[in-house]
Amino acid sequence: MKRALLLGDSIRMGYDGYVKEILSGEFEVLYDDTDNGRFAAYTLWQANQFFKNYGRFDVVHFNNGYWDMNIEAPMKTAIHPIDEYVRYLGRILAEIRNNGAVPVFATTTPILPEEKAKEVAGADIKGFGYKDEWVKEYNGAAVGFFLREGVAVNDLYSLCLKDKYYYKCKDLLHLTDEGYRRCAAQTADVIRKAVKSK
Repeated sequence: MKRALLLGDSIRMGYDGYVKEILSGEFEVLYDDTDNGRFAAYTLWQANQFFKNYGRFDVVHFNNGYWDMNIEAPMKTAIHPIDEYVRYLGRILAEIRNNGAVPVFATTTPILPEEKAKEVAGADIKGFGYKDEWVKEYNGAAVGFFLREGVAVNDLYSLCLKDKYYYKCKDLLHLTDEGYRRCAAQTADVIRKAVKSK
């Protein structure tokens, strides 16, 4: 049976179990169900741990972005400014290729504009600091890099735009169950296609 590894932040943790269900009988799907990949440097470390402990994979699907772009007080700049972000994505890609796996990158999901966010039940607008312009900048840099590298891109950003509230739950960052299921369905399809194209 083919093997797929899912890496990435807490958005990945929301859909990874559904991907495993969908691909049951086709792929052995592995992921860390106790910790997320946080920012790109941490995902690089996680990828190495999986490769060291589990060997070769057929496909590795991964995402990073929210943690990288976050400006967490008292810091004045993002954890990984865009140039660092892309550099770490490149290092992750190199390790995936060294493993012999097909890489697939997933874009960061969108952030609601304030007027729409106010309509989400229980949402705390005051405590929310992410901006969609950050997401667009980071996605743009990542997608440009991966397209130049010939890497398949799973566009979860565009998928979430199909829903009025981008499938956001009340914390305005994570998704509803429906959103995660839709991400899982698209992710499973992209994984199948990536392995077939190998």
